Amino acid sequence: MTENPLLPLAEHAASWASPGRGRPLPPDLEHHARRALVDWFAALLAGASRPPATLLTTALAGERGGPGARSVLYTDGGLAPLRTAALVNATASHTVEFDDIYRDAGYHPGCPTIGAALAAAQDQGADMAALLRAVVAGYEVSCRIGLAVQPSHYRYWHTTGTVGTFGAATAVAVLLGCDAERTAHAIATAATMAGGLQQAFRSDGMSKPLHPGHAAEAGALAALAARAGVTGALDVLHGPVGFAAATSEDAGKWAKALDGLGERFAITSMTFKNHGCCGHIFAALDAVRDLQSEHGFGADAVAHIHVAGYGPTKEVCDRPEARTESEARFSAQYCVAALLRLGGVRLAAFEPANLADPAIHALMRRVSVSLAPDLADAYPARRAARVTVTLHGGRVLERYQPTRKGDPDAPLSDAELSEKFRELAGPAVGAARAAALLDRLWHGDALPGAVPLLAPMAAGAADGPTRGPAGGAADGPIGGTTTRAAE
Repeated sequence: MTENPLLPLAEHAASWASPGRGRPLPPDLEHHARRALVDWFAALLAGASRPPATLLTTALAGERGGPGARSVLYTDGGLAPLRTAALVNATASHTVEFDDIYRDAGYHPGCPTIGAALAAAQDQGADMAALLRAVVAGYEVSCRIGLAVQPSHYRYWHTTGTVGTFGAATAVAVLLGCDAERTAHAIATAATMAGGLQQAFRSDGMSKPLHPGHAAEAGALAALAARAGVTGALDVLHGPVGFAAATSEDAGKWAKALDGLGERFAITSMTFKNHGCCGHIFAALDAVRDLQSEHGFGADAVAHIHVAGYGPTKEVCDRPEARTESEARFSAQYCVAALLRLGGVRLAAFEPANLADPAIHALMRRVSVSLAPDLADAYPARRAARVTVTLHGGRVLERYQPTRKGDPDAPLSDAELSEKFRELAGPAVGAARAAALLDRLWHGDALPGAVPLLAPMAAGAADGPTRGPAGGAADGPIGGTTTRAAE
């Protein structure tokens, strides 16, 4: 391919940059962007009172305050500079593993893209229409770059940390009003700051949620720098030692990535999670759930369950032992056992009492995982599983699960997405605040502002704004006009 892929991507992104120069979102595209925003806020609010985002709030306390603090920090409802808010909020939104997926690129675009875009929109005093345009552009550019480097990129790299940097850079560049040339330089600079290693979530630790946090901050920095005139290497995506060459098996599948640019939009083909764990386990969970519904067996009736899956199901999620929350979210054995014992893999599955439940751990020992070559060949475009359940007494039940509930070919409805939001956000901010925010996300013209949390931040919370009696910031509105207006 002789064409530089960065140039059409940047030109497309810049076309959304302002109401004067850009295009209004068609109604269908706006609706999909609002769906992404609803889903992101659900994951954000569920993770906002948990580490590592709360610990980052403490670590970055010295960066708070001053005239440059115009973006909401959802861990405590106070204001922070754009880059700090992007970092912390994007981290919080990846913590409980309920954030969206672009299946074909193996990528969670919402955390880095919306995390950075919302912080920039609040910083700039923008409205909802500008935010949604920026989100569409950020999803489009980053998802298409993800297509170019997958599936080999995922062997060593966490796509959300790497490719997510492009989503953040693009979205912030749009909100800053950058033209195509400066948007291209923002994307180019973002490429050399991208990072995120697979090993960070194959072992226990808090690093994985930091990947989209870093991507959001680095992308925002790249866009701010480009607006000021900082240039990047415009052949950085496809050059012989550029991003694709360094992080995948070849120089990138750019013809595939650019096919239909401006005609088909990635944000219309999102997966919205129906389980609170790694998406590579979803097909198996859906199969077990459906078999249980059809045949009426309980956990105690199970002698053995075998999951045959695609590459990452085996390589990332075959974890017969899982003791911590991080390990359990990536353990097919734990999640299948929790589904059978608890009736679902939601937030409650990862509470300390359930993580230590002897009954769940006993059932884990009856779950095995293997690689199915034909399913591996169909990945990443298809995320399937074959599940065999053997009951005590010898009865064998089998199910091939060709897709996952929540994928574009089996999507969550708007009603189901709203119910997911209420389930995750309600305990964090209260049912009334959650309902008001949900309505604003679906229908509002103004940006959302701070949303006071019911529970204070976890131990180590920063000294920040005065907290109200409910544990949230005393002066943070759910919405209004913009963050600047609220000031």
